[in-house]
Amino acid sequence: MERKALQELLDWKHSKRRKPLVIEGARQVGKTWVVKEFGKRYYENTAYINFEEARHLQNLFVQDYDVDRIIRAIRTQCYVPCTPGKTLIFLDEIQEATGGLTALKYFQENCPEQHVVVAGSLLGIAMHRGISFPVGKVNFLRMYPMNFCEFLRAVGEEALEEAVQSKDLSVLSLFHERLVMRLKEYYFVGGMPEAVQAFKDDGEWNEIREIQQEILRGYEDDFSKHAEGALVERIRQIWKSIPSQLSRENRKFIFGLVREGARAREYEMALQWLFDAGLLHQVNGVSKPGIPLSAYRDSKSFKVFMNDVGLLSAMTGLQANTILHGNDIFTEFKGALTEQYVFQQLHENQELFYWSKSNSQQEVDFLAQQDDHLLPIECKAEENLKSKSLNSFVNEHNIRHAVKVSMKEYHGSDDIIKNIPLYMINSRH
Repeated sequence: MERKALQELLDWKHSKRRKPLVIEGARQVGKTWVVKEFGKRYYENTAYINFEEARHLQNLFVQDYDVDRIIRAIRTQCYVPCTPGKTLIFLDEIQEATGGLTALKYFQENCPEQHVVVAGSLLGIAMHRGISFPVGKVNFLRMYPMNFCEFLRAVGEEALEEAVQSKDLSVLSLFHERLVMRLKEYYFVGGMPEAVQAFKDDGEWNEIREIQQEILRGYEDDFSKHAEGALVERIRQIWKSIPSQLSRENRKFIFGLVREGARAREYEMALQWLFDAGLLHQVNGVSKPGIPLSAYRDSKSFKVFMNDVGLLSAMTGLQANTILHGNDIFTEFKGALTEQYVFQQLHENQELFYWSKSNSQQEVDFLAQQDDHLLPIECKAEENLKSKSLNSFVNEHNIRHAVKVSMKEYHGSDDIIKNIPLYMINSRH
């Protein structure tokens, strides 16, 4: 499958300011496959070590940070030469090797000609445990589940994907219904590569759900393996509350939905663990819709989203037929899936916020900053484009451009508010 991370890795390879590269991301988003595929395409050899599997090497960096000694050990383990520029050194699950992250500083300082990539599913957690980190000595790349355009390409819809990316409205209008159906399939399948591959191979809905349930079970196993003591149960409680958090019309995170009477201070560390692991993501509210948005961040008001829309639908037990063809009682949560999808398509490239008016029903689902102006984004699950909140927000704050996303075709290229089909949301407007 073609992943956009392959191009980002190629840009890193040719960068004049290349440093050892740290790839972050939750389990099962495709980090290992992408780096191995990158090595296969663009290097003569790949020296690959997984420190979860190669336990005898977990003390490789304990003796010292002599890069020559370390490279000799890597050559011995992998049976490949470590020729600068021709060999990709890929150290996976690097957080399992004592001193592994610190060693990157010495690769950068003493052996910058070597091309080194490290990855780890729980790197975010490792970095918050006081592990010495080589600030300024590494490059970063964060990987996420496949977005909708990557999904289209993976399932053989390359021409449609190109039309979406190029905003070819003449083609998109002809194939609008097909794109809507593909989008609904994506709501069910999501962007976890194994689930997408299963859908591409035979499209068996039950098999896809079983793969997603296995991924969810793997995440829960990590809670007990890698979190400490009393934190484990609090992480589980937050995790299980996510569907109910998102099912509310106002999707602001409420600690009382985790456990009756729960207080923020009891669960803040557990929530941060899930953020660090890349399993949940936070979108803060703003106290005022001003520039820069980050200056008005309200740390006490936030929404929480999962890392993948398919995993969210799996966690709730939604059936394929419900998502694809609708159901009279599938109304409220349809909005939750839509907002999760929009978040997933946008947050890779920009920081998102939201706005809610005090003592009012007025809310704008997402706020982004584009250069020196605000871009409000309203999410609609179907084709109903009525939105008093967005219209009021535009008028009250002299907004130049706003976006309303729905299942309706593109409309309003000359208007302040553009009506964008949901399948176009991750292309530039």
